Amino acid sequence: MTGKIIRGVGGFYYVRAEDGYVYECRARGIFRLEKVTPLAGDDVVIEVSDETDREGSIQEILPRRNALIRPPAANVDQALVIFALSSPDPNFPLLDRFLILMRREQIPALICFNKTDLTDEEECQRIAEAYRGCGCRVFFMSLKEGEGREEVRDCLQGKTTVLAGPSGVGKSSFTNWLCPEAEMEVGAVSRKNRRGKQTTRHTELLRIGEDTYLLDTPGFSSLFVNDLTPEEAREMYPEFEALADQCRFQGCMHMAEPGCAVKEAVAAGRVSAMRYDSYCQLIRELRDVRRF
Repeated sequence: MTGKIIRGVGGFYYVRAEDGYVYECRARGIFRLEKVTPLAGDDVVIEVSDETDREGSIQEILPRRNALIRPPAANVDQALVIFALSSPDPNFPLLDRFLILMRREQIPALICFNKTDLTDEEECQRIAEAYRGCGCRVFFMSLKEGEGREEVRDCLQGKTTVLAGPSGVGKSSFTNWLCPEAEMEVGAVSRKNRRGKQTTRHTELLRIGEDTYLLDTPGFSSLFVNDLTPEEAREMYPEFEALADQCRFQGCMHMAEPGCAVKEAVAAGRVSAMRYDSYCQLIRELRDVRRF
């Protein structure tokens, strides 16, 4: 029987099978030997060992369209990255690293800034302008006031979306609004394996509509994409790449080189200084890693 992994915790995988039931499964030992880890979102073949208690084992992981390690998920169509405008204050370098991760995996990303009720329109405009050239759609909403959330939900229809972002920005509240029965469903799984759930600790696959799924993930306070080279990181900023041909030197890193079109655009306000500072910070970190 085939199904989709909706959650994995403590060596158990919960699979929503084609018969509509959720089965608690172990993965075959061959996956460990082959160093393959089943992920939420994986389409799998299972063998049922107990119909009454709905237990079984994962026999095969069907071919993946893509796979993320952090957040751990498979077969993702797009990412929705949520940050708060305040409480907590947005960590823009962290946001940029989420975007880099998704761009590297060729997964389209949507950016959503929550808690517009805690800031003003001028600040929203400043942030929107900063991310205008990043290649992602940018949304603003207030879950508390109910503003903007319908527009975000419309963009999720018919897709499997991974929900990412740091803790405290409203991801769980957004998930509960999209899927009010999520807490009941997750609670049932938690009771079975005797694990409580106060906040998201594991990636969860939730059905929020026809052919529409949301992968809720744990919050993150840091993200270091240290397997990139500085040259690869440079290509992850679309607004810089659009100007690269105008730089004096081919292969310009947009750091200390003279005649750099990107630095000129930053000075003129045509490219976000905030995004540029985040880029420089990342390049310095990647160079330090390679040095040691």
